[in-house]
Amino acid sequence: MASLHVGDLGAFLREQRRNAKLSLRQLADAAGVSNPYLSQIERGLRKPSAEILQQLAKALRISAETLYVQAGILDERDRDDLLQVPAAIMADPSITEQQKQALLQIYESFRKENGPAPGPEQRQHR
Repeated sequence: MASLHVGDLGAFLREQRRNAKLSLRQLADAAGVSNPYLSQIERGLRKPSAEILQQLAKALRISAETLYVQAGILDERDRDDLLQVPAAIMADPSITEQQKQALLQIYESFRKENGPAPGPEQRQHR
């Protein structure tokens, strides 16, 4: 998948915000960004940092990797690799929603602590 333009990221964010039934102000407050800044992102006037994308993803309850792909920060193949564990957790019918959220938070904290995942060329040599 080719990198998308910033405007595409904005449209995607707007769609996710509307699907979550959040106003611009509600999402801005939940993500800890200013209302005008979020508006500029949605209109394609600003390109947010990975940290801001992570805050937005958390507020929207979607994966940060999805927004990274939309912003062109992460390749689609890398995202697919990173989403396997969260997808397995979310698909497990034997644990509660609260347990799933706790597991996802623990998994994400380990990933942050250990740094970025190895690229394709590094994985081949392991």
